[in-house]
Amino acid sequence: MNSKTPVILVTGKNGQVGYELQRALMPLGCVVAVARNTMDLADNDSISTVVRQIKPDVIVNAAAYTAVDKAETEQQAAMQINGVAPGVLAEEAKKLNALLIHYSTDYVYDGSKQEIYLETDATNPVNYYGLSKLAGERAIQDSGVEHLILRTSWVYGSRGGNFLLTMLRLMKDREVLNVIDDQYGAPTWSRLIAEATAHIVRQAAQERKAQKFQSGLYHLASSGETTWHGFASKIAQLVINKEALKIKAIEKIPTSQYPTPAKRPHNSRISTQSLSERFSLVLPNWDEALALCMEECQP
Repeated sequence: MNSKTPVILVTGKNGQVGYELQRALMPLGCVVAVARNTMDLADNDSISTVVRQIKPDVIVNAAAYTAVDKAETEQQAAMQINGVAPGVLAEEAKKLNALLIHYSTDYVYDGSKQEIYLETDATNPVNYYGLSKLAGERAIQDSGVEHLILRTSWVYGSRGGNFLLTMLRLMKDREVLNVIDDQYGAPTWSRLIAEATAHIVRQAAQERKAQKFQSGLYHLASSGETTWHGFASKIAQLVINKEALKIKAIEKIPTSQYPTPAKRPHNSRISTQSLSERFSLVLPNWDEALALCMEECQP
């Protein structure tokens, strides 16, 4: 970055992470956040035009096609937004000598590994969403742009569509919920992702100024692990106004009893050690972050 106020372009401004990024990145420069009506990732010309108009120093791409099950039938749309568009952003960023920050997913893995996943482990997506996100990673890496790819997992927040808000809604309407107990991962608050990203952007700017920056791919998720059932149970435990809930029991079921169009990996645990070491980040345990988020989600 140069001595002028850095311009930071954020895509997906209305999404879970994009919304939080606008606040987290404000102290670092002039944040220009765009939604689909300004920059349509389904339209390569739209991407190029907007980037050339804004001339950002940093692009944080929080926009994505995230409907995992729909992606099985809407493959062209998923691949364009998740696979092709990041490459277009990368090419435009390279022309401007801008840094590109991009989010990817634990779904690039097949979940068959028994241990926690490292960035160096082989990818093998079991659904089209994961395949499209992996294509986006590779398009960025192949472009030669200075970049950081951040793979995250089980993202939730106080807005948008996510597991937390779905559970809170269902717990008010149903006495019994059946929730999967054989998929493992770390629920990750969208605000944690945004605040960690701000820290990363600040350090990356310093590294680039000193000509010591190295592009890379890192895992960014909460510490600890649980299952979807464990996640749901903790949500119920943290609800302040228990009288508002109808729920009496949260039953454990295997994945086989809840078939979905897209397969999910059984193991979505990703190691964040590399990220923590490079950027001196301490990532909180998933249930600590959830407690903070839920303070905002309930009256």
